[in-house]
Amino acid sequence: VMELPPSHHSATRAAALAACYLSYRRGSPGRGLALRAVRSGRRQDIDGVGQKYYLELVLEDVLDKDSTVNCTAEVLHHLGNKKIAPDVQFTIEGELKNTDEADNVFYNRIKSLEKELVAENIPDNHGNISPEMEPIRLLAWVASGYVIWQNSTENTKFQFAQIKHVKQVKRSDEYLEFDYMILLHEMVSQEIIPWQMTVLWHPQHGVQVTQESRQPKHASE
Repeated sequence: VMELPPSHHSATRAAALAACYLSYRRGSPGRGLALRAVRSGRRQDIDGVGQKYYLELVLEDVLDKDSTVNCTAEVLHHLGNKKIAPDVQFTIEGELKNTDEADNVFYNRIKSLEKELVAENIPDNHGNISPEMEPIRLLAWVASGYVIWQNSTENTKFQFAQIKHVKQVKRSDEYLEFDYMILLHEMVSQEIIPWQMTVLWHPQHGVQVTQESRQPKHASE
């Protein structure tokens, strides 16, 4: 097992992936998690299996940067086969703040809309987000964690950049459904990639991404 400096590019890539996965598993319209710092990293070559990273991370709340938690994560990138998502396991030390109230307020607000919500460019080109769109952005942030996890390799480092377009889809059950076109920034190649994702959410059941697909460059225009 090889020690990696916390700033080493393969440690920061694995850490960014772990943070996205954690946000997907533990996030909601009331809470997005982002990587604040990498405290330590180690890499192990497992013969015939792949590269495994052992990481200690600090995560921050997207809305409340003073609210941080420490966590440990293991990320396994499988050899050769590009189609298998990395294995990620994590342990959070301490408690994430409770978002039940904020989540329920958002859920009830969307459920009570007379027309389905439609919006674009969140944040806008000056980085501004209206308060009522913040949960819509956080839901995209959390769901993008799933997309990033599914599509990452050892040589990529994706970051959620913007919602180009979002449209609520009418449903007859209790779930909320949104069709998003988002932009992901791939930090290694510096590409901005449009990505479509369909997202289901319910306060009791969390976030599900039912479909996602990379779009051609012009799709975001």
